[in-house]
Formats: sequence, structure tokens, C-alpha cells
Amino acid sequence: MKNIIKYFLLFLILSQLSFLYSQQNIDGKWHGSILLSGSDLEMFVTFKTDPDSLRATIDIPVQGAKDLKLIHCSQSADKVHFELQAFSLAVFDGHFSNDSIVGDFTQSIYTGTFYLVRGEKKIEQPKDTVALPYKEEEVTYYNGDIKFAGTLTLPKTGGKHPAVVMITGSGAQNRDEEIFGFKIFRIIADALTRKGIAVLRTDDRNVGGSTDNSVSGGTTEEFAGDVKQAVKFLKTRDDIDPAQIGLFGHSEGGIIAPMVASQSDDIAFIILMAGTGVKGIDILKEQSRLIILASGGTDKDADDNNAALEKAYMCLNTDTGWDELQVMVENTIKNNYDKMTDAQKESIKDLNEYSKSMAKLQVTQMRSPWMKYFMVYDPEPALEKVKCPVLMLFGENDLQVPPKQNREPMENALKKGGNKDYKIVIIPKANHLFQACDSGNPENYTKLPKEFAPGFLDTITSWALNHVTVTK
Repeated sequence: MKNIIKYFLLFLILSQLSFLYSQQNIDGKWHGSILLSGSDLEMFVTFKTDPDSLRATIDIPVQGAKDLKLIHCSQSADKVHFELQAFSLAVFDGHFSNDSIVGDFTQSIYTGTFYLVRGEKKIEQPKDTVALPYKEEEVTYYNGDIKFAGTLTLPKTGGKHPAVVMITGSGAQNRDEEIFGFKIFRIIADALTRKGIAVLRTDDRNVGGSTDNSVSGGTTEEFAGDVKQAVKFLKTRDDIDPAQIGLFGHSEGGIIAPMVASQSDDIAFIILMAGTGVKGIDILKEQSRLIILASGGTDKDADDNNAALEKAYMCLNTDTGWDELQVMVENTIKNNYDKMTDAQKESIKDLNEYSKSMAKLQVTQMRSPWMKYFMVYDPEPALEKVKCPVLMLFGENDLQVPPKQNREPMENALKKGGNKDYKIVIIPKANHLFQACDSGNPENYTKLPKEFAPGFLDTITSWALNHVTVTK
């Protein structure tokens, strides 16, 4: 679970992005970066001026994001203001001079800087310099009108191979589940395929080669339908053993995998990487509390945040009280005004109007079909129905899906359902991305090596090989 927002959406920091931007004589292509906590997140922006508005799109290669629409652009003299709206909200305040834009970046409790330079920079795709000991095939399949594009890695040996379908976490991810340059699923796929297990990893809806024309973008339940189609696709192939198809889910993917396995006899095993065992509202409350405290916030900050979450949960269940929630968010924004930078304060001409507009955006995000489903969904009933073997992996330092909160409910659900073939492994010092660290604070993700904690890959491959038969 990756994309974080102070006022509710703390586990969604790694979800898909969309920007807002405006400027006189700004038409054309720009390139630059967001500089945050020692990281450099490259971005490419294209602007086009209409008679009374500015249109723009952005590419963020490391996030797998391409041609995302920018909205709510504004520019006054040499000042530029734009905002990023996805599942969370970020604010950009910049100064325009000649052919460059430089300014401050803020997203929830995170602050940094950004810059853009006029002109186009080629996005270079990394190339493997060493021949792989297995085959890679570009594939496509459909769930209704939605097209999915992905990569299937296959052992070079003949016959039918066991296979794994990879399921990403929350937010729009590319097939590698690439987060700040860390290609999580690509590394796992490489490890498994080298051991004789085929792996299908796919771009999420509207990412990379995948498409989706729906307005809502889908819910967790609908994403489970996407996974079912991936399994059906694999079953049509002569080089895949239909009786040995498993699922590998990370974060929200760890919710989806048991959903699919509980509804289908086609799943041979599931591997859950930071899966959850409690309702989404409880996940959000605990992760927000832990992250706020780890980021220097106070107990009162955490309590205020969770009060807003509780209010949002009540609103989602009853579809009432939205006006009161918006007032709570407005007041929180006002109370945090003194913590803003001078540049941010300067861009706010009317604090009351600014607070109202920002609160409206955040409440609208809370009312999305995805958020409503996630917050109220209880994963335990599905886990009780899972009869296939299960490997559950937790990071000792994970603040987004804390093992202390989720391990016991997941194990109890499997026991209640009579599942005796499961294993729980807590990887020492691992964060939510299973990088070795001293602190699981998401703000440190970009500072860490793009590699897994010791023992993580070995645990996955050894367990998988004990539950499949590979061709020699």
C-alpha cells in the first residue's frame, strides 16, 4: 500500500499521480524532477494553452505514469501554483524565470522542492546487458472491454510449467510494481522463473499498455475480476500447467488474492506480501498513527487524524454527515497553516476559500467507490474460505500494514476455515516494500537500496518449490 495523505489516505503514497499547472507562454514540453527526502523523482510535463484555460499532461516514468491529465492550473506574474490530485493531494508553488520553474513541493506531511526546464528530454528505457536464462513474452488479455498488457516469463525447459500471477498494491502500478525505481515484481519474477516457475506480471488499468474507459477506475472487488481473467488466460496456454497456478499479492494485492482463491478452485496456492487481516478503516487508523508519530507528529495529531477517519467511515456507511466531515477537514487545514512554508502561504490569497476548496477535493476522494469498498471490507471471511496453501510475509518494521495488527487475525481466519497448510514469516527489519531499514517510515523508501531484505527472496522461492512440481 503505497500513496500517503495526512487527512485520511496515509497508505496511498505510492498510487498514481495527476498534476495541476499553469503559466503564460508555457506551451510545449518540459522536464524536471521532484526532490523529496533525498530522492529525485523525474517528471515530464506538456502544456497547451486554450483561449481561456491551460491544458497539460505529465509522465512520471518511475511510477509507470504516462499522459496523466493536469487540472486547476493558475499563474500570476512570475508565480506558478498547481496541485496534484489522485488519491492524495500535493501542492506545487513555483517561480517562473526565463525557461525554468523552481518551487516548493508539499504532500501531506512531506515537503521538498521541484524544478522544470523547458524542452524535451528523451526517456531512456533500461536495457539488460546480460542474457536471461529464461524466456520473456509480451502478452495481452481482456476483462470485458478492459485490455491488459503484461510480461510472461517462462523457463526455457519444455513441458507445462507452474505459474504465478502477480497482483499489485493500491494505486495504479506498472507491471514491475516500480516504486521510486525499485522494481519489486520484476525482481521477484526473476527469482521465481530462475527456479522453474512462470510468472505473469501485468500493468494495472490505465497504466502502460493496459486500458480502462470506466469513470470510477474500479474497486478492490473489480480488480479481483481482473485477476480471474489473468488466471483464465494462463489456463489457455500449452506451456502452463492449469493445476499449478498460484497468486502473489502485495498489500491490496494481499486482499485480492484470498478473494479470488476463496471463489475459485483454480488457485493452487497464494503468497501474501504484507496482506491485511482487518477492515480498511482499521488499517488506515493504525498506519496513520504510526506514520505520524514516526514523522515527528504528536499523539494529538494522530488522534485528530483518526477522528476524521472515524467520521469518514460513518459517512460512508450512512451516506450522511459529509458536510460535517468537510468542516473538520477545513479546520485541520487552517490549523496547519502555520506549518506551511512562506512560499505556500504567499500562494494562498484567502485561507478560508483555500481550506474549503482543498477540503472539498479530499472529501470527494473519500467518497470514491474504491475508498468506500476498501474502508468497509473485512478480509477475514474470504481468508476463512481459502483452502489452498498460503504463505504470509510481513515486514517487522512495516508501518503501512503492521504485522502486530494483521498477523493474528489472518492466522485465526485460516485456522477457523480448517486450513492447515500455511506459513507465516516476519522478515527482520523489513519495511512495507521489504527493504531492510531501521525505520519503516515511508519517507525513507527512496533513500534505501533498491533491493530486498536478506532472506526475503529465499523464503519465497523455497516455499513455492515445496508446493509445485517444476519441469526439468
